[in-house]
Amino acid sequence: MALATRTDRRPSLARTVWDSTVGKKTVMAISGLVMLLYLVAHMIGNLKIFFGTSEFNEYAHWLRTVGEPFMHYEWTLWLIRVVLVVAVVAHAVSAYQLSRRDIKARPSRYVHKKPRSSYATRTMRWGGVILALFIVWHILDLTTGTVHSGGFETGKPYQNVVDTFSTWYGNVIYIVAVLAVGMHIRHGFWSAAQTLGAGSRTRDRALKAVANVLALLLTVGFVAVPVGVMTGVVS
Repeated sequence: MALATRTDRRPSLARTVWDSTVGKKTVMAISGLVMLLYLVAHMIGNLKIFFGTSEFNEYAHWLRTVGEPFMHYEWTLWLIRVVLVVAVVAHAVSAYQLSRRDIKARPSRYVHKKPRSSYATRTMRWGGVILALFIVWHILDLTTGTVHSGGFETGKPYQNVVDTFSTWYGNVIYIVAVLAVGMHIRHGFWSAAQTLGAGSRTRDRALKAVANVLALLLTVGFVAVPVGVMTGVVS
């Protein structure tokens, strides 16, 4: 009698972690913190527009020369972009899969015809969709110039920003997206802290306060640019 051979293989550690709910939440938390760090740096850079055309344009040029001569022109910038793309995709995929897993885990029948999701859940879900759409528009507007309202000029970011926020729809799209960012951070930062084990009864209040402050500062900082253009402070 021939002996049965075992052909199945055990999944790798990475696969096992990714397939678990805790693993997906951890990926979501870490990728969210990576994006948060980028947003803080991006906001600080954006505020340089209030110091005039030359300083803002020089800052944009500096971003492309960071790391020279060790790094080639724009290599560091592209490295940052790749990390951000990975973080965004990992965040979105883990969020979607966790959402689907949560739906499957629910009982088939509810007292109400439609289950009522929490305010935080709705904010995170729709905030994520808005941000995904905004990222695409933002790249096509100020990076490639594909949907730019005025005459997009490479190497003149100051004027390109002014052109974008000189239109009502440019302001509406940007401000709505920034508000979504603020709400997303307000709920997401605390959730990430819990996932990574930083939360506790004594620290929860402090973590929520930090989340609120971060959300407020980023919202005000990003909204300041279109408001500056609308009011003529930046022109």
